[in-house]
Formats: sequence, C-alpha cells, structure tokens
Amino acid sequence: MSTSSAYRRILQPPQESFFLLGPRGVGKSTWVRSRFPDAHRFDLLDEALYQDLLASPGQFGAELAAIEPGAWVVVDEVQRIPALLNEVHRRIEEDGLRFALLGSSARKLKTAGTNLLAGRAVRKLMYPFVPEELGEDFHLDETLRLGSIPVIATAKDPEATLAAYVEMYLREEIRAEALVRNLGGFARFLPLAGLFHGQVVNVSSLARDSGTARSTVDGYLDILEDTLLATRLEGFEAKLRTRERKLPKLYWVDPGLARQVQRRRGPLHAEERGALLEGFVLGLLRAYRETSDLYDRISYWAPSQAQNVEVDFLLERQGEYVAIEVKSTTRYDTTLLKGLRGIQEMPGLARSLLLYGGQRSFATSEGIEIWPIRRFSEALAEGALWP
Repeated sequence: MSTSSAYRRILQPPQESFFLLGPRGVGKSTWVRSRFPDAHRFDLLDEALYQDLLASPGQFGAELAAIEPGAWVVVDEVQRIPALLNEVHRRIEEDGLRFALLGSSARKLKTAGTNLLAGRAVRKLMYPFVPEELGEDFHLDETLRLGSIPVIATAKDPEATLAAYVEMYLREEIRAEALVRNLGGFARFLPLAGLFHGQVVNVSSLARDSGTARSTVDGYLDILEDTLLATRLEGFEAKLRTRERKLPKLYWVDPGLARQVQRRRGPLHAEERGALLEGFVLGLLRAYRETSDLYDRISYWAPSQAQNVEVDFLLERQGEYVAIEVKSTTRYDTTLLKGLRGIQEMPGLARSLLLYGGQRSFATSEGIEIWPIRRFSEALAEGALWP
C-alpha cells in the first residue's frame, strides 16, 4: 500500500477558520500540509516549541503579529495549550488571519473557560480511510481485520503498528494528559469496552468486570469519545405512543482498533465479523456526513413493544428517513429482513436498505433494497444514498 499522502481524502477544506479533530494517525497533518502548503505552522508535538509556548505564551502572539493579514496559520495538537485560542480569537478579529486548528482530543477543548472562538471556526472531523479514497487498494476483509487508520494501513507491518498504536494511546493520550487517575483501571476497561463494539452499553457490567465504580466507567466512556476513538449511538426517539429504547450503543471508530483493544490478532472469526462490518458502515456514514448533508440525525431503531426487532441505522433528513440494516452473511434469505419489515410503517420512510456480504443487488416485493457493501460505498461517493 502507498504512503498516506498518496491518497486524496474526501474532506474539503473550509474557506474560513476551522477546528479539525480526529484520532492520532488519521492523517490530519498530512491533509493540512497538502491543502495549505504555504501556511505558517505551529506543531505542538514539537516538545521544544510546546515547552517554549507553555512558559511564554506571548511568543505565540508575537509570531502571529508578523504574519500577513488574511494568511492561513496551522496549529497542530491545539488541545495541548488551549489558552492559545484567546490569541487565535484576537488575530481572527483584528488581522483576518485564518486558522486550521488540529486536535486529537476534544477533552481539554471542552473544559470550562476554554475559548472556542464564539462560532468563528467551524468544527470538522476526519475519519479513517474510506473505499473511495483507497480505490483499488481497498479490501474489505483487510479493513475489517486491521482497520484503515492511515498511519496503520500504510505501515510496512500494519499488525505490529496497530498494537503499538493502542500502547501509544495509553501512554501519550491518557497518561501524559492525566485524563485518568488510575491508569490500571482504564487499561482493564479497554478490552471489555472492545467487547461492546456494536452493542448496547451495559455500564453496570463494565463496572463489575473492570473492578471500578459505575461513575468511573461513565467517565471512561466519555474519554473514549473525547479522544475520538469511539462514539455512542443513541436509540431513536419519536413522538409516538410507543416508547422507544434509549440506551446507546458503543462503536469504535475503526474495526482494527476494536479488535486490538480486545487483543484479537490474526484472521477474522465468524462471530466478530457482523459487529465489525456494522461499525465499518457507521464509519462511512459519519465520514460522508462531513462532506455533504447526508443526514441531520443518526440513530438505531428498536421499538420496546417488539422483542428482537431492530434496525442498525436510521438516518433522518428534513423529516424523511433511510433505514439501513447490516448483515455480514454472503447469502441472502428473507429472515434477514425482520427489522426492516418492522419499520415499514414509519411515516416519512424514503428507503429501506439491507447491506450484506454478497454480490447481487435486487429489491423485494415490499420495496426493501438489497445491496452489496461495495454498492453502498459507491452510492455514498456519488451522493446517491437518498432516493
């Protein structure tokens, strides 16, 4: 596989200042260098620069004052010194400077008192490679096994790099930033959280099995989201008489990461494939939302009055819905349609899709469409998911 800089990313640069957040190694710095080659750059991973600005933040303002008005400035790993955002705000207002503010953690940027520029910078997210970016280098099984985080996918030894990535996360993001008091408890929590990939989050079970308090586990889940490695998908709520289940599902941002935190290596096992494929589809949906108005809200659908009836993803846009069910099987049969059949009476339902591991595309007599994963990724790339 080529180096990460060889692949054209689908994310388009905003015209004005923006925050660009994403996990370590997802390609933010590479993307910014390619899109803003002449920008003035501050890399806060440079320890010497970091220590200088930490000791003397006024140096940052002095450098900015020498930059031509209207020029672009890149601040990489901005969450390491959030106080710099006060000067960023001032220079946007007074000099018309435009900033690309990169970060691998939103945690310190969410703290009380942090200047988030009062709407003067949009927030964008960067995700692992999608099939459109990789082209002929995309292979579904390899992506489900090792993921597609660029620093891992383009490494000479992706499996070893993936293992090192998780260790780096614990060492650099968690210990260095003092995000948890008990690193051992967090380390016990990670593989257990990996087991919940694609499942409703059972906080009590996680707390019991990791030997930590329930409130501590809630905090650990917040850390996974703040460091952009996982997300919680809420259950659909409608203004209907029937009550909908509200417990969230947990998804890791990358299938390789979900496997690694569980300490799974080697070939894929049949029992893990379904959750990994489901998480991969969610990753595609979230990545393409950054490039288009793909949806206003995403959730999963599981009505409380019907046991074992569920739809993996429900996209809502301007009062219309697309329902998506994901199955890893390569062979279609009608039992795969249980959830989608259950949602057919929803008002505003514009499309029902079953994504599966086979190669044929067709539709049922009820209008449910059966798509291979490749057709789904192509529809996203073409902006043709909504009918």
